[in-house]
Amino acid sequence: MPLDWNAVEEEAVGWFKQLLRIDTTNPPGNERPAAEMIARILTEEGIEHRIVESEPTRASLVARLRGSGKKGALLLNGHLDVVPADPERWQKPPFEGVEADDCIWGRGAIDMKNMVAMSLMAQVLLKRRGIPLDRDVIFAAVADEEAGSRKGALFLVEQHPELVRAEFVLNEVGGHTLHLGQKRFYPVQVSEKGLCWFEIVAEGEPGHGSMPHPHNAVVRLARAITALGSVRLKQHNTEVVAGFLRALSDGAPFPQNRILPMLLNPALANMLLDVIRKVNPDQAIGLNAMLRNTVSPTILAAGKKVNVIPSSATAHVDGRVIPGQSVRNFLDEVERVIGPGLRINVLEQHDGTVFSTNTPLYDAICATLGRHDPGCVPVPYMIPGFTDSFAYARLGATCYGFSPVRLGPELNFTRMYHGHDERIPVAGFKWGLKVLCELVRDFCRAGAGP
Repeated sequence: MPLDWNAVEEEAVGWFKQLLRIDTTNPPGNERPAAEMIARILTEEGIEHRIVESEPTRASLVARLRGSGKKGALLLNGHLDVVPADPERWQKPPFEGVEADDCIWGRGAIDMKNMVAMSLMAQVLLKRRGIPLDRDVIFAAVADEEAGSRKGALFLVEQHPELVRAEFVLNEVGGHTLHLGQKRFYPVQVSEKGLCWFEIVAEGEPGHGSMPHPHNAVVRLARAITALGSVRLKQHNTEVVAGFLRALSDGAPFPQNRILPMLLNPALANMLLDVIRKVNPDQAIGLNAMLRNTVSPTILAAGKKVNVIPSSATAHVDGRVIPGQSVRNFLDEVERVIGPGLRINVLEQHDGTVFSTNTPLYDAICATLGRHDPGCVPVPYMIPGFTDSFAYARLGATCYGFSPVRLGPELNFTRMYHGHDERIPVAGFKWGLKVLCELVRDFCRAGAGP
């Protein structure tokens, strides 16, 4: 029987909206209701699945369609948790899954319940159509990515590796349309930065607030934070970023076609970034983060009474580390900026990742994109953040960020991440659904290519 694709699209859109209406803000997470909603669908479809909790309510779901085993498994990953949203700053309620202005609105629309719904449908369609498989197709809807993955993907990797071990993983932050000049690029994430969350502790002399003195811990910490907030750390070029910038320059109009590759010259990069910032601040921020380690102070704490100078003050800092750079080298860069006499405590860290593009899955991604958007240019790139991919890499998987969505030039993809008014075009979601379902089918079906 021919597939009624319109019906498939509407069913997937319905699942997507249901997921958006389940508040999985992390903290506290509470992913269990979302996992149970997915489990009900999988049960109806007769697909093998299991819900695993790292702690009460912190649930991840793993489902599997079994193939012949002739080839390694493909894992489709999507995290269920989302970052907080301030409803007063949104045009539409963030947890109602509203469809308006040709978009679906909600916290998680891009990051990343869209991929969860698409992956679910990709697996369901394989089951419904009875497609013979040479690869197992695993679908993981996981907890806690927004807080470091310890209660989600990393828990599965460490405690239940048999559920998620795969040759390849498709994950988030890639496959979106990037318009530049007359060309449409589709970044495919093959690399991501490492993580180093740390605290800076300044110590000083306590005293009465009415008698200022030069050994105030708050003032010492403030100087360090001011220095971090205004510095660009040392530039570290990588092959992935260099290739990304050169590929973009081939399609960019003048003067971007000249400026982009020149960013790889550390002697020119800072000046060029300042020029770009005057024209396109968002682009300058993103490019800067791809070229160097970065630091963002995020939490400050000091004192309990307004009239008491405290003996210590602390700042939590979000550090992101270029792949290949050690945490020790990164902290040396930080210490040179903040100066002596302050203590640094590492809170959490993991290394960055780089995955080869010389694989049959990467080739399949490029071919599928070419069929659905002729003339487009897929390009490998590195994200300045991290995803669950770092966890699956520990099991030897090759991981790509590919959560396809077709966007018009009017929507800023990166601003959707953790921003107000997160939304995805309905047509763009449906386009991405078809791309992903076709990719998974063709890559995993029996008798497919290499």
